[in-house]
Amino acid sequence: MKERYSRQTLFAPIGERGQLEIQKKHVLLLGAGALGAANAEALTRAGVGKITIVDRDYVELSNLQRQQMYTERDVEERLPKAEAAKRHLLEIDHGVEVNALIMDATAQNLEQQLGGVDLILDATDNFETRMIINDLSQKLHIPWIYGACVGSVGMALTILPGNTPCLHCLLKTIPIQGMTCDTGGIISPAVTMVAAHQMAEALKILSGNREAIRPALVIFDLWRSQYQSVKLTKAKKKDCLSCGEQRSYPFLTGDNATKTAVLCGRDTVQVRPPKPVKLQLEKLAKGLVGSGYAVKFNPFLLSCEKEGVRMVIFEDGRALIHGTKDMIQAKAAYQSILG
Repeated sequence: MKERYSRQTLFAPIGERGQLEIQKKHVLLLGAGALGAANAEALTRAGVGKITIVDRDYVELSNLQRQQMYTERDVEERLPKAEAAKRHLLEIDHGVEVNALIMDATAQNLEQQLGGVDLILDATDNFETRMIINDLSQKLHIPWIYGACVGSVGMALTILPGNTPCLHCLLKTIPIQGMTCDTGGIISPAVTMVAAHQMAEALKILSGNREAIRPALVIFDLWRSQYQSVKLTKAKKKDCLSCGEQRSYPFLTGDNATKTAVLCGRDTVQVRPPKPVKLQLEKLAKGLVGSGYAVKFNPFLLSCEKEGVRMVIFEDGRALIHGTKDMIQAKAAYQSILG
């Protein structure tokens, strides 16, 4: 074991003592897509003792451009990403305990998995799930590391309950992306850069070097060669409902969750956002056309179709997903376009 981690223990801030700490830790990784695959491999190679991977999706051909662990065989077998990741990770280091959970992340089932977890790593694809992570982090006092990327833009932020502002404090500060990988595309270097920032912060926490944690939101655009670090030490809000003095953890209730319902007599699921929004349908249509969707729209709604899945999206954010009665599949399709 000393030989396996010798180059990491030679790094003075970690050393042998830090390596022993890393090997005792349990990390929950939410998402096994591009960021998830990169982080899962890095965690395994660093010697983290236990990794729990939560993901609802399976491996598709379009994933191979940036999701570094997966292969054409995984695509052929249509393996769930969590299971495919587990198989590859155990080939890297069979001594790491890997728990693969193939499920949609909700406030209820996530909380059940957080006993004994030392760190939550965000590799999800939608803001709703991130807000659930944020509330659970504050409620259970577990640090988490936010990460997101689309196109050539990425961002990362470490959140320490009781210490730093939480994501809810920063909703007006963080530029919430209006695009997803399905509408704006993505280049693999952006994924690699975000994962590198997340993993560096993870090693600081797991090895007992919290004083080295970066107290800032990192935002970059690799295509335009722009890099920005935004200090957030004064952004913590006393009246924040997630981390403030009168906290109520609002994102752990159904009021702030995406609503799904199978329509009676139809092979269709209706999806509604937690709160009405006003979408720019023309802008959304252009992004979907560029991503290979067949699109029709008018001032009231947009219809798009790709690979046999047809979705009708209304200006208020409500959508009808045709061709399925599976609410988890419908929710995933909805969030792949609207985040």
